[in-house]
Amino acid sequence: MSFWDHLEELRWHIVRSAAAVVILGVVAFVNRGFIFDTLILGPSNSSFITNRLLCRIGEWLSLEGMCLDNMKLQIININMSGQFLMHLYVSMVAGAILAFPFVLNEIWRFVRPALHRNEKNYSRKAIVISSMLFFMGVVFSYYVIVPLTINFLGTYQVSDAVNNQISLNSYISTVVSVTFGVGVVFELPLIIYFLTKLGIVTPAYLKRNRKYMLVILLTVSAIITPPDVFSQILVCIPLMGLYELSILVADKVVKKK
Repeated sequence: MSFWDHLEELRWHIVRSAAAVVILGVVAFVNRGFIFDTLILGPSNSSFITNRLLCRIGEWLSLEGMCLDNMKLQIININMSGQFLMHLYVSMVAGAILAFPFVLNEIWRFVRPALHRNEKNYSRKAIVISSMLFFMGVVFSYYVIVPLTINFLGTYQVSDAVNNQISLNSYISTVVSVTFGVGVVFELPLIIYFLTKLGIVTPAYLKRNRKYMLVILLTVSAIITPPDVFSQILVCIPLMGLYELSILVADKVVKKK
């Protein structure tokens, strides 16, 4: 194939990926009640599963601070088209998340003709593992990090004279950025796997640079979370766990070689 033929092939893969995102986004747009009342606004309610579970654990341990059933957020909209634009934005984000495996498959189909047989097998497994890691990150963030972040930021007050009224844009941006960002960061073990296969990193190198990686992960946490130390720590803890898992993956790759 010529260069222009490759571009034409790539164009159709991009078109199919974009179409999948749009179609699933339309499905999310139609199901407005479930997307907003159940998913988006769910973590702000005291009846959310994580909030109820933490409250029960707090009662069992006699720790009142763990009970998050006192969240009373006042979410407001201040723009004429704010709710409609947020509806479109959330629908497209939901479409992108749901279409993530399909988009990865389209990328794999584009590069597959240039791969050897064993490389095709590895790449197919990589797509499955990558999708699993991404959705694990999304689920972990949604059920653990998001409720705690909302509770901390939504109820924090510098003075009793200042009441919190959270704009719809601010609330949704926080939920989406934290959920999607952690899902992407959960791809770290797979990235380390390929870097180890290429000989760029080694298990000894990863172990030797743990303290430096901690600083890097804190920086990444600061980028993908709202600007508060609480959320950064909540994100950094699982990231360090991913880093340790990456070391185990690198060890396995080296031993297999």
